[in-house]
Amino acid sequence: MKSIYKILGLTAILWLSVSSCKKDALNLRPTNDQVADNVYSTPAGYKQGLVKLYASYALTHSSGASAESDIGGLNPGFTDFLRLFWMSQELTTDEAVCAWNDTGIPELNQMTWAADNIFIRGLYSRAIYQITVCNEFLRESTPEKLSSRGITGNDATDIQRYRAEARFLRAFQYWILLDGYGNPPFVTENETIGKVPPQRITRSALFNYVESELKAIEGDLADARTNEYGRADKGADWALLARLYLNAAVYTGTPKYTEAITYSSKVINGGYSLSPTYKNLFLTDNNVTSKNELILTINYDGLHTQNDGGTTYLINAAINGDMNPTAFGVPTGGWGGNRSLMNLPMLFGDYSGNTDKRAMFFGTKLATDELNVFTDGLRITKFRNVSSAGIPAPSIEGKFSSLDFPLFRLGEQYLIYGEAVARGGAGGTEAQAISYVNNLRRRAYGNASGNVSNVNVDFYLDERGRELYWEGFRRSDLVRYGKYTSASYLWPFKGGVKAGRGVDNTRNLFPIPAADLIANGNLIQNDGY
Repeated sequence: MKSIYKILGLTAILWLSVSSCKKDALNLRPTNDQVADNVYSTPAGYKQGLVKLYASYALTHSSGASAESDIGGLNPGFTDFLRLFWMSQELTTDEAVCAWNDTGIPELNQMTWAADNIFIRGLYSRAIYQITVCNEFLRESTPEKLSSRGITGNDATDIQRYRAEARFLRAFQYWILLDGYGNPPFVTENETIGKVPPQRITRSALFNYVESELKAIEGDLADARTNEYGRADKGADWALLARLYLNAAVYTGTPKYTEAITYSSKVINGGYSLSPTYKNLFLTDNNVTSKNELILTINYDGLHTQNDGGTTYLINAAINGDMNPTAFGVPTGGWGGNRSLMNLPMLFGDYSGNTDKRAMFFGTKLATDELNVFTDGLRITKFRNVSSAGIPAPSIEGKFSSLDFPLFRLGEQYLIYGEAVARGGAGGTEAQAISYVNNLRRRAYGNASGNVSNVNVDFYLDERGRELYWEGFRRSDLVRYGKYTSASYLWPFKGGVKAGRGVDNTRNLFPIPAADLIANGNLIQNDGY
């Protein structure tokens, strides 16, 4: 297993449990079989605690606690973080649609969700859960706690780095809430759990908090590309700051494109390089073939981290029996759920004979006339449970994936740099931006035939669609470009009609789940819900 879990062991996963999220959000204390003084009695115990934080990104729910109580009432197959995040970022946009009729999915497809949508509540609850376990780790790893347990010297120094990683993982989840929900409840390790309901934080204040946390921990993180695979380092910190600054005008009303250039440049100059072959980024040996491009991944293993979320979901839900599932490393067959809307393949022009190797489509039916027909629209073949040599990954039940998912990679940072330059940020040049874009396009075309010489702001939205599709960016990108709700840009079934229509701008944010509003009187519903 090519992840932190194999290196450190999986015992920490056994105590990944938490109180019910049906009660006050963030007003929670993780419930473990062992008391903290036992779990954190040794340096090894702290490293196991760190594993727990990373494992929460790749697993559905904890032993000893039901998923229905943990994550917003969802059954276990839906509670993986990546599955929930991907659904919010892709099914609500022009890049993807799902054929299933599970409660809540048709409303995501059509941008008609309400405040009780189970998947919108699920992502919110998942983010809160992961913030909660980070807070608990931080409470137990203060200098005072270490001293009381006799942990000093190099061991204490190592744990200081673990704390920085925990703060990064927490900041990332607060970014999820910042981007999707705007004004969520807010708790750090410094608040007393269970005394009073968490306070609401405004979107601009949450932006400032995430920014300040990422800057504060930079010096304590490992240098870029020096940490264990699957663990956060300075490169991940810079990459999240660059992403945060690119969207600052949405979050606060004040653009920060110069800062986006500064931090994307830190990543670009941090020793990373593009994977020579685009498709290898999404195959099971990407930790070998693409390690120089990957900045931080969620790591999955078909033998040890089985669940119906993560890349298992991305692969299985995008194929069915007529696509030769064995070629995707899932010989049991696909689930026939997610496929593209026509807007995505049209970004590639003549997608059927396109020499842009990023265009990975199956089928001949471009239009989407029926939401519930999987073959109605082109299927996506980007993610596969096979290696670059075509060898299927070992798997339980013939369906679980060993493909690691890139949360951050160099290709995104090239595009952040270019868009920020095009939007007027200082510290970069158009010539350098075009050079970075052409690096991506030479890889895509295999030669210079796809190179561009002139670009503008709108070009970057389309190029992000070509380079980053189905990687969880599209909703945020369309919001930033003012096209997510607008009637000026449509896709099939947007707004609940076949031809598409504009929707109210309040849908640029998801609602605070109705259940949390009832439980916590400090919260205020976002406008329009």
